Amino acid sequence: MPRELDERDIAILKKLAPECGDLTCSGSGHTFHSILPPLSNHFSEDSEDFIRRIGRLSDEELTYITDMIRKGEESMGCLPVEDVEALVHLVHDRLSPEVAKNVISAYESGYECEH
Repeated sequence: MPRELDERDIAILKKLAPECGDLTCSGSGHTFHSILPPLSNHFSEDSEDFIRRIGRLSDEELTYITDMIRKGEESMGCLPVEDVEALVHLVHDRLSPEVAKNVISAYESGYECEH
């Protein structure tokens, strides 16, 4: 479900990708509707960089993102599998195994990439 990024979302995205000046996807020309896909696909150089960047999240920010994932408001459909796995490991280690299972379930439910 596409959403408009609010001030909190934008602050998190800019924390994870300080080089993010424009909130528009260079490929599609559309405004970003999630935090994780642009971080993974536009700003991270590779999976190691993605892992390093998501590691900057506070537990509160990570909880916010996982809540948005659970509600279907944060997309993971465009993420490479290795980035999803990294996110799940981070959630497991920092929040809980139960929340990590929720993230896996949301990913497996097949939320598609919004273009």
